[in-house]
Amino acid sequence: MKAGIAVLEYFRNIGVDKIFGIPAGSLNVIYDGLNDYPDIAPIITKHEGAAGYMAAAYAKYSGKIAVAAGSSGPGATNLITGAANAMREHLPVLFLSGAVPMSTVGFNASQELDVSPVFAPVTKYSKRVERPEDLVAEIDKAVRIALDGVPGPVHIAIPLNVQMGQVEIEIPEGPVTTNPPAMDTGAVKKAAQEMKRRKTGILFAGQGVRGAVPEVMMLSELLGWPVVCTPVAKGLFKDSHPNFAGVYGFAGHESTTKLIQEGDFETLVVLGSSLGETATSNYNENLAKDRFVIHADIDENVFSRKYPADLPVLGDLHEVLPRFIRELRQLGASPKSVKTPYNAARLTPGEEFTTKNVMLKLQQLLPEKTRWAIDITETEAYIIHDLSVLSNDAFDINVHFGAMGSGLSTGIAAKLADPERPTVTVTGDGCFYMHGMEILTAKEYNVPLLFIVMNNARLGLVYHGHNLQFKRTHKTFSTKPFNMAAMAEAMGIPSARVESMDDLNEQTISDLMRDDGPTLLEIVLTDDNPPPMGDRVKFLSSFGE
Repeated sequence: MKAGIAVLEYFRNIGVDKIFGIPAGSLNVIYDGLNDYPDIAPIITKHEGAAGYMAAAYAKYSGKIAVAAGSSGPGATNLITGAANAMREHLPVLFLSGAVPMSTVGFNASQELDVSPVFAPVTKYSKRVERPEDLVAEIDKAVRIALDGVPGPVHIAIPLNVQMGQVEIEIPEGPVTTNPPAMDTGAVKKAAQEMKRRKTGILFAGQGVRGAVPEVMMLSELLGWPVVCTPVAKGLFKDSHPNFAGVYGFAGHESTTKLIQEGDFETLVVLGSSLGETATSNYNENLAKDRFVIHADIDENVFSRKYPADLPVLGDLHEVLPRFIRELRQLGASPKSVKTPYNAARLTPGEEFTTKNVMLKLQQLLPEKTRWAIDITETEAYIIHDLSVLSNDAFDINVHFGAMGSGLSTGIAAKLADPERPTVTVTGDGCFYMHGMEILTAKEYNVPLLFIVMNNARLGLVYHGHNLQFKRTHKTFSTKPFNMAAMAEAMGIPSARVESMDDLNEQTISDLMRDDGPTLLEIVLTDDNPPPMGDRVKFLSSFGE
């Protein structure tokens, strides 16, 4: 068989059921072969950048390797941003790129570019395969690298002649076994001893605890210490839990900021956070100052990078947390009550037509189990700061390497991976202009997703940021008003346009929560209130001092 068809055989063996991307001449063998593999669906996106983000979100919510594909040259370079995002998010994604035939390399062939070294800094493994007989073995190697240790993206470039080459090879069977980093049991035991003997502390949780929240709360109860989460972990912890003390970092809660920066506790236990800029309120030194820092993470590269770790604990949090609990119980720890300054009461929307009130009203009207995919807009600050977590894994917020428009792709892929869960994506007009045509991808694949577009006819985060920092904005940050609901109607997509709080009602939302494809809700609102971005603007301003 052709080597490209052998790749599809391998994908079927290991359970790949979707390939996100755009077909092209340099990928002809693979995309033609999909006609004979109905259990592998090509999800044809409108841009390769969107395909990269879709694959990442699909990996996150399906729990398995995802695949994104692009043509040689520009198609491949369009995938780079998605690869960088998957690297930051520790998500196993195989990026495939077509490549010109080896016989034309160096002769200025159409779309010629050796992208392997371009992908190298943002993947765990990147290689151009130059012989047909090596192709499946290299893809199998890449998949294992993507899943082993700290998960992450990999890249394989496949010249067209390599895809077309005839091979007689044994194709590996699935599933692919993974080898997470070996847990440092000695460090776990020592950390438990340190936690037991220290009277006060706080648990600082990042997105690495996804799927292990009950264990985090159990640890909190055994220690009697509150739990704080980072912005990207918003959605993992229910506000109603008495041990939860709010979100710290970008758009975090004021009481949480005071607890972290002024609180009298001697121990900081970091769980699954890389302690980046948005998680640490712009690297605030008071987070770890004069505190004994225990840092548990699957990635040893995050230890002592900015904040010295007195005791690093390497391991998968799904293994480390239960071991912490077992060790503490053996040391005689028992459940204790926790007091936090965080007000967990759910906010009620006011009557004024503001971004905050609109978001609060939407959460009242949408099903409690709704998953929200949040784009890179000023609205995300309100969602982090003001919305309550009502169900497990409620929000997908990407402040690590989220591109404008990435929330649109995330919402589509999340719904594909978890079709029974109501899902909405919240975006802005600026983000929609970048990747809004992915709403057609949702339509073509009958993905029942509600696109909520906050249309203020300007780049909101930039507008408010410049106003706060420089007391002025450039006129080009605003655009001419555009009727997005009318555009959706022109595409045959049901829509509604809201221009007041009265327009935002149960009937409007009910009409849009369909099960036969996407819908669009346009909120026409210009809100001059600065979003609750915390000290973000102060941080940017500080570099000129």
